[in-house]
Amino acid sequence: MAKIIVTSREGEVRELEQPIDGRSLMEIIRDNDLEIEAICGGCCSCATCHVFVDKEWRGKVPARSEDEYELVSSTEYFDEESSRLGCQIPFTQELDGIKVTVAPEE
Repeated sequence: MAKIIVTSREGEVRELEQPIDGRSLMEIIRDNDLEIEAICGGCCSCATCHVFVDKEWRGKVPARSEDEYELVSSTEYFDEESSRLGCQIPFTQELDGIKVTVAPEE
């Protein structure tokens, strides 16, 4: 099992032990009843799975696509360095231990 450390909107830190099974960070966070709405279901057509990736992990996640950048940069809480859409980050062995914070609700 691999680990994702998620800080909720209320500041609660949860360690999620998950298998590497092809799901995205959004799916794992949503399936663990944390506050990600994921209205589009992971199609990169909304920004309701906005998360902030901790500094030490930013270079390990795949680069943003133009579509992802366009969506996430239009959010009220956009941060150039850390804002990502959880649906666009596949959970891989290289991300075991990743730390993310769920962005405030828009």
